[in-house]
Amino acid sequence: MYDTLILAAVTLFAVWAVSLRGGPAADGSVFKSRHNRRISRLWQAAQASMRENNLLQAEKALLTILNLDRKNAAAYNLLGILYAKQKEYNHALECFTAAFNIEENASSFHNLGMVYFNLEQYEKAAIAFKQALTLDNGSALRHIEYAKVLERLGRNKEMLEALQKAAELEPKPEILRLLLKTYKSRKMEAEAEAIQTQLKQMIIPSSARQKNIQRSARSVA
Repeated sequence: MYDTLILAAVTLFAVWAVSLRGGPAADGSVFKSRHNRRISRLWQAAQASMRENNLLQAEKALLTILNLDRKNAAAYNLLGILYAKQKEYNHALECFTAAFNIEENASSFHNLGMVYFNLEQYEKAAIAFKQALTLDNGSALRHIEYAKVLERLGRNKEMLEALQKAAELEPKPEILRLLLKTYKSRKMEAEAEAIQTQLKQMIIPSSARQKNIQRSARSVA
C-alpha cells in the first residue's frame, strides 16, 4: 500500500539538479577570450533550448561545448539531464559520471542517484543520494528522493526519517500531506493528528479571510 502511496506522490517533487559550478560563466575571466565567449553563447543557447523542450538543439549546443572544453562539468550535467528526460539512462549515467569525475559536488551525486534509481540499481542510488546529502543536506526535495530509494530497499525507518527531515526543512502543504499519508499508512495516529493540526493552521477559511480584509479596511478608514 505504501509503495504506491509514496511513488505516486513523489512524482510531484522529482527533480534533476543543475549545477552551474564549473560552467562557462563560473569565472569572471571567462569572457576574456573569443573561445570562452563562444562557450558562453552555446551554454545560454542550450539552456534556452532546454526550457523550450527543444532537446535536439540543446544536445547540439552541449556537445559543441564539450568538443571545445572536455572538462566542463556543467555541460556534462545538463547533457545527462537531457538524456534522462528521454529515458536514455545509460547515456545519462555516462554524462553524470563524467561530471562527477571532473567535480564532486551535491548536484553530481544527486543526478547519479536519480539515474541509478531509474536503472533500478537502488543500492548505488542510495549511496549517491547519501553522498549528496553529506555535501548539502538543505534540500527538501533531495531528502524526498532519498526516501523513495530507501523505501525500495525496505529501509523503512530511514525512509521515514528522510521524509520528516524534508518536512522540517520545507513545511509546505504538499510535503506535509506526503508525510501525513505516510503516518496514516503506518497507523501512527498521534503523529498524523499533529500534521493535520499543522495543515489546518496554515489555511485560513475564506470566510475568516474576508472578515480580516473587511476589518483591515475599516481600520484604515
